[in-house]
Amino acid sequence: MERNNILQELNIKNYAHIGDAVYEVFIREKTIMMTSNLKRLHTYTVSYVNAAFQTELLEKLMPHLTEKETDLARRARNIPTSAARRINKHLHSTATSLEVVLGYNYIHNKERFYELCSIMEKLIDFEQKA
Repeated sequence: MERNNILQELNIKNYAHIGDAVYEVFIREKTIMMTSNLKRLHTYTVSYVNAAFQTELLEKLMPHLTEKETDLARRARNIPTSAARRINKHLHSTATSLEVVLGYNYIHNKERFYELCSIMEKLIDFEQKA
């Protein structure tokens, strides 16, 4: 099967999977500029890569989303999750919504993905923790 056909067949969980990865890389690219101390680096990264923070970020990002992205986020909130017992399922599903939006754009529209990264960078106060 050719790559374009495969991309059209991805389901929402696939977008969440890749979105989780690219979101973490986005955050790591920012946090490595904050410190060279590995313990603090990990602490900073974890403070941005968690369900509660991603939920807050998605709420701030919502006004910037297209109709298609808003629909993807809504659909993502409704997918069944196997969230760890320690995580609030609502937070987990909302964080997954952010990952789906990022993953979808990473796969289908890199320009929009980078535009969303630029918006997120403005919404996240990286200076606060440094």
